Amino acid sequence: MIRFAHIAAGALIALMPTAVAADQFRMAADNARIDCQASKKELTRISLVGDQFASVSKVATGVPYNDFSVVNEPVRGDIYLSVPDAYAAHSINFFATSKKGYVYKFVCEVAPVEAQQIFITNPALAQSQARAWEDQTPIETTAVRLIRAMATSATIDGYELRQPNTLPVNVAGLSVRLIAEYRGAALVGKALRIENRTNATIVLREADLAPQGTLAVTIAKPELAPGEATSAWLVGQAGGER
Repeated sequence: MIRFAHIAAGALIALMPTAVAADQFRMAADNARIDCQASKKELTRISLVGDQFASVSKVATGVPYNDFSVVNEPVRGDIYLSVPDAYAAHSINFFATSKKGYVYKFVCEVAPVEAQQIFITNPALAQSQARAWEDQTPIETTAVRLIRAMATSATIDGYELRQPNTLPVNVAGLSVRLIAEYRGAALVGKALRIENRTNATIVLREADLAPQGTLAVTIAKPELAPGEATSAWLVGQAGGER
């Protein structure tokens, strides 16, 4: 956005927005290469989302113009990079291992910018968290737990919550709309809004809403008067349509 400032004689001068350095967000898998930018002279912090760094491996030359330092902070498990002003190369690289056993290769371009923050997300961590949540109980009980979570808009560790911008589908006088989808490792839950668009009372049956392979269905109010709406929740196996 262009802003204008008043100056002498009532003239206007355009002030261009000042560039602001943003944090860096990267998504990576085990053994992946992560490209990033590190600050020269200032610190660069690298943090794992849902994990911590346990060790760092790099080649130490002992020569100031050809070396940099990496500190593994023990409390939060973050990495702090320090690149001296005399460092001659245009980039640095090193390996880091996380406490959950993932290995990452970092290749960071060095630039004279302010202190940087880099946040790393590994999708495999979410799958592992979701699987741990699902494995706490038998699959039928887990499906009921998932319905309770959806009904209360609760969050589940490792589950991806999607709120698609989809249009309602008209089925036999009913308007059915997908409100939210909870996707985990083995299960996927769907929250629906159902509205009676007819002039007669409709009784909803679980079998009418459940496609093949559905593990559990709950309808908040099965009997709908004309114009009335209700919520329904379905749980099925993950790996179907996304």
